[in-house]
Formats: sequence, C-alpha cells, structure tokens
Amino acid sequence: MTIIDFRLRPPFGAYLQMAVYADAERRDRITRIHGFEPAESALEKSLPKLIEEMDDAGVTMGVVIGRCSGRLGSIDNSEILEFVREHPKRFIGVASVDPTSRRAACDQISQAVKNGFRAINIEPGSYPLPMLVDDRRLYPIYAQCEDLDIPVIIMTGGSAGPDLSYTMPVHFDRVAADFPQLKLVVSHGGWPWVHEMIHIAFRRPNVYLSPDQYLAQLPGSDDYVRAADGFLADRFLYGSSYPFTPVKGYADWFRKLPIRPESMEKVLYRNAAKLLRIDLNEIGIHG
Repeated sequence: MTIIDFRLRPPFGAYLQMAVYADAERRDRITRIHGFEPAESALEKSLPKLIEEMDDAGVTMGVVIGRCSGRLGSIDNSEILEFVREHPKRFIGVASVDPTSRRAACDQISQAVKNGFRAINIEPGSYPLPMLVDDRRLYPIYAQCEDLDIPVIIMTGGSAGPDLSYTMPVHFDRVAADFPQLKLVVSHGGWPWVHEMIHIAFRRPNVYLSPDQYLAQLPGSDDYVRAADGFLADRFLYGSSYPFTPVKGYADWFRKLPIRPESMEKVLYRNAAKLLRIDLNEIGIHG
C-alpha cells in the first residue's frame, strides 16, 4: 500500500543546519525512545539513500514543510520551492510565514499560493517571541488562508514552545471555532494532550490530526489509533517525522496497527491527497 508522508524533512539545504541533523546525538536518542534505530540516510545525510528508503517503504510522496521557527531553525520558502521543483512527483511543498509583520505575512501567503504551495505552516510557540496559537497577531494569517481555502498546519504538540502552556488545546480550539471554514492540521497531534485534542477534532469538523512521531511507543498511542479507525478516519494523516523516525521502519510498524484496511488507506494517503489537492494519477497512484 502506498503512502503520502505528511511530515518528512529531507537532508538538504538549511535543514542540515537544524537540530534534526546538526544535533545527531539528541535526534538518535529520540529515535530510540520511539523504538527505532536511526535511518542510514539520516546518519549519512544522504538524499539518494532517503529516496531508496522511501521506495522500500512504499512512500510515494513526502510533504516538505518550510520553517520560520527561531530556536528550531528556519528554511526559506524559496529553498523548499527549488527542491520540490527538482523532484516534482516525489515531494510537495508547504510554505512558512513570518507573523511578526501582518502585511509581510499576508504577502508571503499570496506568493506561496502563486508558487504552487499546498498549505501554510506556522509554529507559534517556537518563534523568537513565542506566541500562543490564538494570539491575535496570527488571526490575519488564519483569515487569509480561510479566504484562499488553503490549509494551515500548526505545530502544537511535543516541544512546540518554551513550556507546556504553548501546546494547551484550548488555544487551538478557539482558532478552530473562530475560523470554521479553515482546514487546520494539528502537527504532532497535540501530544501529550491526546484526549483533549481528539475531543476538539470530534467537535470541530475542520480539524485534522497528524501525531507523526508521537504516535509511536508513547502514552496515548492507542487512543490516536482508535480515533484513526473511527470518527477521524477521514481526517487523520500519516507522518513519520523523519529523521526522528526512519521512513521504512516507521511505515512497517504503522501498517501493523489495528486499523481496518478501508481506514488505513485513507490515513496513509487518501486524506492527504484530498487535503492538499494532489492528483493521485499524476504521481502514479491508481484506484
């Protein structure tokens, strides 16, 4: 079965200066916490090896997300755009925006849409001046994306902020309520607030969950899986969070989860394709 990996950071460009590659000891420690061994491609920082691993795992396409994230590092949209244009049927780009200037952020969104980006990524708690998800400075970004019908990916889980308050689900819930037509993806699934975030997705039909690495070997995993095979089957997104987990190892593990085939197909690729408007025939997926 094929896969669209919703969170995959290939070893190229400014990604190599981020902690995911520059601090290999920390990354590999986290990989082992999740129950995996580091991927050869990550250890060697090799894009060709990553593509081989994607082939072996059945990962047809990886979603490459831009960052403007202060302490976590940044990668410019132009670099993401160049990369996905070099690999047009293998990777798809998501743009990031700098929210410190309202006008500049709105201009970035408009330009991103013109350039073919399929979504906008923000990481409020990781900005140089951290913000909560419902910070009013972010509302022009949400409003423009809602008007343009482009999804917003929000990192609101894991270590997405200087302390735990920055991932508290109530802030996300307010945004989902204030922009009911805006499709919102919860990157890292809101972990560790698993029940709370699943509840928000239950009551807000514009919310998608992508727990990615936080689905593996951590408390709350079973609840994510039950949701993915239940009411969230149409709004649950597969992501490896590579290089924190190996592309193939994670895919092999995920396929064994107790999720019915009809739900598994949606989670692995159909939901992502619909959300990002990916033509499955164009990337070689039929049926």
